[in-house]
Amino acid sequence: MTAYLRPATLGSAACALVALLAVTASRPVAAQSLGLTPAEIRATFKPQQIVQFDLHVSNDGDLPVPMRASVMDLWFDKSTNEKIFGTPGSLPHSAANWVTFVPSIITVPAHGAGRFRVVVTPPAEAAGGSYAVIFVESKPELARETTPGGKPIYANVRLGALMLLAADGTEQFGIDVTEPILRPPTARRGLELEFELANRGNSHIFPEARLTMLNASREVVARSEAETKRFFPGQKDAMRLTWSGTLPPGDYSGILTIAYGTDRVFTQVLPFRVSDTDAPHR
Repeated sequence: MTAYLRPATLGSAACALVALLAVTASRPVAAQSLGLTPAEIRATFKPQQIVQFDLHVSNDGDLPVPMRASVMDLWFDKSTNEKIFGTPGSLPHSAANWVTFVPSIITVPAHGAGRFRVVVTPPAEAAGGSYAVIFVESKPELARETTPGGKPIYANVRLGALMLLAADGTEQFGIDVTEPILRPPTARRGLELEFELANRGNSHIFPEARLTMLNASREVVARSEAETKRFFPGQKDAMRLTWSGTLPPGDYSGILTIAYGTDRVFTQVLPFRVSDTDAPHR
């Protein structure tokens, strides 16, 4: 089994430092700051091979915090491309039913850390990519004595880690690239390239898109690359490259290359022209 564990970073959609403020009737209690690592687990497994890894919870607060682990399905909304979660077994490419925790409840000491062992048992028929999100939650605490209606308000902390699994040897990789629009650089703005990419395979990919610009003499004059994005199987989304430089008038070729999957590369040539009116004044 090979695994890639991404550390937690502030602002990550999967994990962040958060504060739980517990308020009593007399005075506020110090905030509990909790963090979870890793924020993302990528693992490749052989058929019927058990995958194991640890989730670490840190507590910078002055009080111990009980935490409970749970798991849900992970997928995407086809209209918005936002992540969505579902009960185990309810979403495509589900892996949530494969997950158990040892233990499932821990108490993280003040100014200390705790650990969940995650055990994943894929079935023999697993193929391609499978997905889940693991949540680690504190128990609800009184956050506000009462609402205007006289009811107390409780709050808790929920941290999450995405789990992206692939059954080794069963992955099928393929992409479609459509609607490329290349806007040459002008005196007022840089070059822009936009296109739609669809993952036609059965496993997740992280396409790495790069643009190499050549002049009429086939000399490299500039390079640019896009931000890497995750694509689930069947997912389609826009990708964008920019370059802030300027070019003299002339004919150029943009060589778009997209590396994805295991040693797969897509290539497309996009000719473009920089006119006298577009070029910067010298």
